Amino acid sequence: MIILGLTGSIGMGKSTVAGMLRDCGVPVFDADAEVRAMQAAGGSALPAIEAAFPGTTGPEGLDRMALGQAVFNDRDALARLEAIMHPRVRDAQAAFMAGHAAEPIVALDVPLLFEKGGWKGVSATMVVSAPAEIQRARVLARPGMTPAKFEQILATQLPDAEKRARADFVIDTGTSLDDTRRAVRRIVDCLRVHGVDRCRDA
Repeated sequence: MIILGLTGSIGMGKSTVAGMLRDCGVPVFDADAEVRAMQAAGGSALPAIEAAFPGTTGPEGLDRMALGQAVFNDRDALARLEAIMHPRVRDAQAAFMAGHAAEPIVALDVPLLFEKGGWKGVSATMVVSAPAEIQRARVLARPGMTPAKFEQILATQLPDAEKRARADFVIDTGTSLDDTRRAVRRIVDCLRVHGVDRCRDA
């Protein structure tokens, strides 16, 4: 099995590329989606979060604003939250891998793949990237986003140039959707036939 680590900074189009991988028949594990499910109403992580951060959950699930205030600029609090969430995400990923053990290629969609060391457990990395001005326009168009919040998020992520330099494959989403789709398809087809090493050098 080839395990493809999919990542990219905020606003680069990673979710779009994940959808294109699925269209190519590649199962994709979405770490962010798993976190959202665990923190939604009835989610498995809610009791532990409430115990660690009282008042941050309710009948509707996680109160993201309240939790954000609880961990903002507090490394210890953030570490407590990560200690709750990371093992649960790892378990979900393990279940995903077991359920797709017969697949030739799977993808792990992990936003902080390089930052948190997840790249060590994959066969190859695919970084989704776009010009900085396109990234900025996409992110600032999101509801509730501000330039200050955008810069704060960027500060937690490796610079795009460093991610590109470390990637086995780079997908440019600054072009048309058709161009991006063709690039994704080309890589998937190559991996299925030739494997990582030959496709990386292609």
